[in-house]
Amino acid sequence: MIEAPPKLTIRKDLRRPSEAQIAAFQGVATGFVVDAMFGAGALSLNIQPLGGGQDLDCNAAGTALTAECGAGDVLAVFASLKFIRPGDVVVSSFAAHSGCAAGGDGLVGMMKNCGAAGFVTDGPLRDYPGLVSVGLPVWCTGITPASPHMSGPGAVGFPIQIGAQEVETGDMIVADRDGVVVVPFERLDEVIEQLERIKAAELAQDQKVVDGMRVPEWVEHLLASDEVAFRE
Repeated sequence: MIEAPPKLTIRKDLRRPSEAQIAAFQGVATGFVVDAMFGAGALSLNIQPLGGGQDLDCNAAGTALTAECGAGDVLAVFASLKFIRPGDVVVSSFAAHSGCAAGGDGLVGMMKNCGAAGFVTDGPLRDYPGLVSVGLPVWCTGITPASPHMSGPGAVGFPIQIGAQEVETGDMIVADRDGVVVVPFERLDEVIEQLERIKAAELAQDQKVVDGMRVPEWVEHLLASDEVAFRE
């Protein structure tokens, strides 16, 4: 006989980045973060800002607090409320289930009351007007009125799979209207260092476009090289 698992498993030690590491990602575009990780880190595009970000300012950067719920279940994400620290982004794995909501305005409102900076899930949410009213930045796969259940099993604080990425408590989440990016805890300093170079390069490129650039220099050089053939 297979023994039934506990309804909830909570990780005792929840690691967190330093305040300086968290501050380094504030106000940084998700595209810059992906570039700083050489194209890695973005969650799948079906996880989008609520309503495309039209009615809610969806920008957040904070420490991931993970909740593994499973399809149709929200017990673990409700339990995660107890462990939110100000500035955390709650990341809930719903097994990409679309048959019911992974949360609603009540849950999200309590997250905001606990000091969360945002909520990310691979399931849909419910209560759109209420979510907009709460004002917490949210990323999900859509909207549905269908209700979930709370039976478990679930876990808080352990690594989860969401949006084709692994997310662990203590990783950094950076999210905006373009989507959601996860920066592994072990790579934070490396990525922060790369970010300064990426931001400088992007600003320089943007200024060239403002100044009227039509074709990048590297394209001109490539077209003039022996690596390109022109044929009749």
